[in-house]
This record gives sequence, C-alpha cells and structure tokens, in this order.
Amino acid sequence: MSTTDESTELAQVHYLPGHPEVLDGELVSAEEFARLTSQKRQAIERYRAYGNTVVATGRVMRTAATHDRTKAALGHGMTVVQGFESWARRTWDASTLGVYRRQIKAAEAVGNVDEIKEWTDRMEQVKERRHKRLMDLPELIRGMTRAGLIGLAALVVLVLLIGLLVQLSDAGSFFGVIGGVLGGLRWAFGAIAWAWTPLILVAPYVVSTGVLFAAWREGRRRGQAPSWLATSSDADGDVTIDETTIARALSALRIPQVTAYLKEGLPLQFITPARRDGRGTHAIVRLPAGVTAEKVARRRADLATGLHRLSKEVWPTTGSEAGILDLWVADKGALAEGAGPYPLLEDGTVDVFKGAPFGKTLRGEPILAPLMERNTITGGMPGQGKSSAARVIMAGAALDPTAELRIWVPDANFDFEAFRPRCSRYVMGAEDEKIAEILEHLRELHAEVQRRGELLIKYEVPAVTRELASKNVGLHPLFGLLEEAHVAIQHSQYGKEIAQLLVDIVRLGRKRGIHLLVSTQAPTKDSMPRDVTRNCSNGVAFAVGDHVANDALLGQGAYAAGHRATELIPGTDKGTAVVKGFTGERSDIVQVYFLDVARENDQVTPIIERAMAAVAKRGELPGGTAPARQIEAKRDLLEDISDVLDADPVPAAKVAVLLSNHAPDWPAYRGLTGTRLCADLAAIGVKVPSSKNRYPVDPVTIREAMAKQATADLDDED
Repeated sequence: MSTTDESTELAQVHYLPGHPEVLDGELVSAEEFARLTSQKRQAIERYRAYGNTVVATGRVMRTAATHDRTKAALGHGMTVVQGFESWARRTWDASTLGVYRRQIKAAEAVGNVDEIKEWTDRMEQVKERRHKRLMDLPELIRGMTRAGLIGLAALVVLVLLIGLLVQLSDAGSFFGVIGGVLGGLRWAFGAIAWAWTPLILVAPYVVSTGVLFAAWREGRRRGQAPSWLATSSDADGDVTIDETTIARALSALRIPQVTAYLKEGLPLQFITPARRDGRGTHAIVRLPAGVTAEKVARRRADLATGLHRLSKEVWPTTGSEAGILDLWVADKGALAEGAGPYPLLEDGTVDVFKGAPFGKTLRGEPILAPLMERNTITGGMPGQGKSSAARVIMAGAALDPTAELRIWVPDANFDFEAFRPRCSRYVMGAEDEKIAEILEHLRELHAEVQRRGELLIKYEVPAVTRELASKNVGLHPLFGLLEEAHVAIQHSQYGKEIAQLLVDIVRLGRKRGIHLLVSTQAPTKDSMPRDVTRNCSNGVAFAVGDHVANDALLGQGAYAAGHRATELIPGTDKGTAVVKGFTGERSDIVQVYFLDVARENDQVTPIIERAMAAVAKRGELPGGTAPARQIEAKRDLLEDISDVLDADPVPAAKVAVLLSNHAPDWPAYRGLTGTRLCADLAAIGVKVPSSKNRYPVDPVTIREAMAKQATADLDDED
C-alpha cells in the first residue's frame, strides 16, 4: 500500500461486502480527493460508507477509469452513428424539401399566415431552380465535353508550334520536341502505374478514416450521446447551448402541446437564434400554440436540468408576446466569478444625476443604480446582501460632493458607522429614544419636502436639475437610508407615524431631489406600507422566501412572469439580486459589488475620507449638521392628567386629546388614544371603569393615586 509521504504507514485492512479479497489502494490527501471528478468522489464515498478505517480508492478509481474508457469508446461510436444518421436526414430533406415543408407546417400550427406564404414562396423558388438545373444538365455536359476537346486540340497545336519554332531556330529538332513530350507522358503513366498498387491498398483506410472522422464531427454537431454513456469527465464538462439543446430541454418538460408539436417533426421557431451574449447564451423562441412563456418560467428548475445548468444560471422570461420565450443561459459557473472590486475603491467621483456603480449583470456588464427621482427598496433574507447593497448605493451618493446623506439604523449594528462623518443626520440604536429621534428626523424631512415644493415654484421648474443642485439654493440632492425599516415601522409607540411619514416622503419627495432607500428583511403589509413599496421604482431583491416578498420588492406579478428572487439560494447566491428599474428590462440579475466594513479590511472609511475631502474643497457639508436635540425631562402622566382636568370626570378619549395639546412635543402623547391611555393608567395601578363604554377618568381617583405615589416615595427615602 503506497502512501502520500516518504514514510511507510500501516493501516488496518477493511473488507468490503461482497469482496472476500483484500482491496489494494492508495492513501490520498483531502486536496487530492477534491481534485477527483464528481463521479469518482461519489464512488469513493459509497465505499467509505462501509467502514471508517480505510478508503479503498485504488480499486474504485481503476474500476471507474475502466468504465470511463468503455463508455468513452461506446460514446464515440454512437456519435459516428448519429453523424451518418444526420447525413441521411439532411440528404432526405434536400431531396424532399423537408426543411421548407416543416417550416410551413410550423407556421400553420401557430396560424401565422405571413410565414406560411413566405415559406411556400421559398419552396416554389427552390423547386424552380432545381428544375432549371436538371433541364440545363445535358447542355452542361455537352459544354464540358466540348471544352475538353478544344483544350486537348489547343494543347496539340501548342506542342506542334513549339517543335516548329525549335526546328527553325536551330535550337533542336522538331521530332526531338515531340519525342520529349511523348517521353514525359510515358514517365507520368509509368509513375501512376508504379504508385497504383500502394494507393489501392492505402486508399480504403484513408477514405474510411476520413469518412468516420467527418461523421464523428457531424454527430458531435447534430446529436448527443445517451446519458448512460456519459463519463466522469463529461459530467464535469460544459454543454454547448444551441437550438438543438434548447429544443431538447423544452421537450423534456413534457408539456403536452410542446411534445405533440415536436412529435410531428415541426421545428421550434427561433426568432433570435442561440448566440453568445456576455457570459452566456441568449435565444428568443416562439412556443407552440397554447403554451405561454410563463408556463415554462414556472418550470425553471426542470428546464435547467435539461440545459445542464444550475437553476440560477437559467433565466426564462416572457418576450414581446405571451407565447414568446426570452431565454438567457449563463455559462456554467458564471456566478462564481462575482462582480469584482468596487470600481471607485481607489479614486473617482460620482454624479448622482447619472447614477452610481452598483454591480455587474450575469452577462458581465457593469450596471449603474439610478438615483435621481428614484426611491429604492432592498430586501431579502438575513445575511444575503441587502445591507451591503445599501452601502454601495450610499457610498456612490457620498462621492457626489453636492449630495446630502441621512442614515437611520434602528438596530445595534455598525454596518454604517463609517458613513457618520459624511451624514447630516445619523441615528443608530434600537432604544425607544433612538426610534423617537428617527421620528423627529422624518418630521423634519417631511417639512423639507414641503419647503422644496415652494422653491420649485419660485424657480419655475418641475423637478430638481443638476444646475439648481449645484447652486446652494436648498435644492441639493438628498438621500435618506432607513436600514432595517421594519423595526421602526413596527414600533408600538412611534411606528404608525413613521410609516405615514415614509409614505408622504416617497410620494412627494422624488421631484424635489429627496430620495429614500428603505431596507428590510420582510417586506409584508405589516412591516412595510404598501404605498411605500408601490412608490419605490427601484427594487433590489436578494433571496426571499415566498412570492409575497418577491412581488413586494419587484412589483405585482413579477413572480408569475418569471422574475423570481425565490430561485436564489440562500448562502450560495449571497450578493446576487434580482433588480427592477435599473435598465429598460423588466428585471436584471445583478451581482452586487461588496464593500467590506470589517476592522481588518475597512474599505468604506477611505471612500468617506475621499468624499469628505471633496466636500471640504467645495464648501460645507450639504445640509449642515443636525441641531442639538433637546431631551425633554420625563413627564409624569398622573400630574399631566391632574393639570388638564378640573373636578368632573372626562371620557378617556377626550383626556387623550387634552394631553396632546398640553405637551405637544412629548412623543408619548402624539397620537394618543383613549384605549391606550386606559392601558397606561392600568399599568401604574389606576383602573378606569367602562361606564357605558365612555371610560370616564375621574380626577379624584387620579389625585388619590398621586398621593399614594408621593407617600410611597417618602417611605423609600426613609
């Protein structure tokens, strides 16, 4: 037994079931095992299951190699047979005009009258040309014979003239020239006679080898060996995506209309033939009558198996009609290449009116995130890249020195701490005080929306322009990010008002140079107002769990039309998103740039430092800095109720209004209802009776509770 190092190792021999003899083998390292083909690894794993002491790799690998050689030989033989079959089919098609007849039948199957006429005319033209060639064939033979005889006569005359000239010039004799020509002919015929025998012996081998090779190439081009003949190397290899492969994959879906259509020998109509498109292949196919592209899109995983691809590498969508399939198939492993480094990592600036770098499509094309007059929603399962996508967008905005940034993170994380110097408003934290501060900032932003509306009227423009944005007149671009938005929106005390402010801002702020980016894990009706999602023209969907979240991010009906972030695999497709609104396409698959914020590889801080240098060169920070927040001392609910009540009981609903008017800046009283007031009083030991559902708050009861509270405070001091 050989080992992987120079020393000799002893290992206990393990007998495999069904093998009374000892299997010899070789100890291999994990790296060597990883380099084996998938089939060999699977075979070894099957043997490994029988015991934990020794992996008998030698016998398994030799057996697999023998099987591979046998399968390879059979596969090549089958390819040659398929080549001859292809030649026979093409010959039959040529003699019977089968190509044209099938196209006519296909056009009839979908009821396309124009195509029926076109292919019928083409077939008639071919028939006429073929008939003309047959009628001209006798004349062609006569012409060739006549040309041959004339050529031979001309050659004889030429030889005679040469001989005569030689004779007259005393350079030789006439008969000497004739003799030389005849001698040359005799030598040529002799050489042919001498080489004839070996040529006769070798020619069959050369011709047959050439024919077999040509048939093999034709078989490779036109056919595919059965799956049971696939070797381990074939399993790890790529498959050419062409019209034949696509037709075969669609047939494997076993959609009745497609199956019946192909059984009749009708070819699929490729509006755009399969062709290279970036890092993959693109084709547009007209499906048989009764089959929609949406039906195929719902079978995306099954279609991917027929194309020998992962599900995420196959993107079937609806074309210009319901029955037209727009198909893009990525090269195998294209997603593993990633988007590459952020292009503005070392230098460069951004003009937000033109967009900011965001990532690359699967085709490998860089894509910009449009920012002006856009609101953006990004979402997906935890850890799939939504916060990273928000960082990329905000980093781009930061590199425009005219842009103002406001970031709110109602969570205890440091994903955006590096942006703090560049922000005019920044809040991080999940405490009630932090959520209240976010609410204050949104109220301020809401007022800014109204103020900018008046400025647009003043400058007589419908929307903010680059020229106005650069003039320091209060119409500079403003980008606000609410990270983990669902935390703020679902806050028990402030969430309702935050949600309403978000709706108003996304509705009105777009043309006024104010743009919101909301990021959330779960864009449901409870965690994100529908009027927010409807007004976000940019949607970024990482892997999501269901069609509800998918359509909330990508628009109503996106899932049914095949634009599905549900097909992205959590973990495997981390950093890859389905986006809407970025290009003229209904959706794009994008690998988003990644900006690291880890302390050992902080890529954001240098960008922000460069952005701050550009801001300093231009002037002050757009939007200035947030005014010092006035923290109001904690209010006493019982004292405030005592202040607003006289001697008579008042219904709780009216007391809530009185409290809101009494302390309008106190967050707890904003939007206070009678029901919530009763609950707050019950929490401190004051029960409000229902009394015909009026829930009267008695000032006597309130003042008694205040007296008890004061007595309890004195006892605590003693």
